[in-house]
Amino acid sequence: MARLEHVNVTVADPRATAAVLHRLFGWETRWEGTAINGGFTVHVGTGDQYLALYTGPDGGAAQTPADNSYLMRGGLNHIGIVVDDLAAAEAAVRAEGFAPHSHADYEPGRRFYFDENNGVEIEVVCYA
Repeated sequence: MARLEHVNVTVADPRATAAVLHRLFGWETRWEGTAINGGFTVHVGTGDQYLALYTGPDGGAAQTPADNSYLMRGGLNHIGIVVDDLAAAEAAVRAEGFAPHSHADYEPGRRFYFDENNGVEIEVVCYA
């Protein structure tokens, strides 16, 4: 069986996004350093799964946000993160100053979304 190891996400400030993920989800930085085309990357996650947060050599100055990530072919729409306690996760998200939205109960779980400061939409889902 295959499994997902990582996803590479372009952000303006990889360290800032990694810090949010550290605080909200208890993830750790696995590695950080120079990357392709003179950029910089932070790998943040768990021992066997992570996000590779990348920025170019200009620190994101040349990046342009997607007008609508649902219409952008090959673009990242959002990242889904599973938690054990949705209420506690939402309280932590609010404490970070983010505004949870699009709450829904659906089979087989419950979820909400929030947008972090680098423009990455994150879905937080609980299946318990």
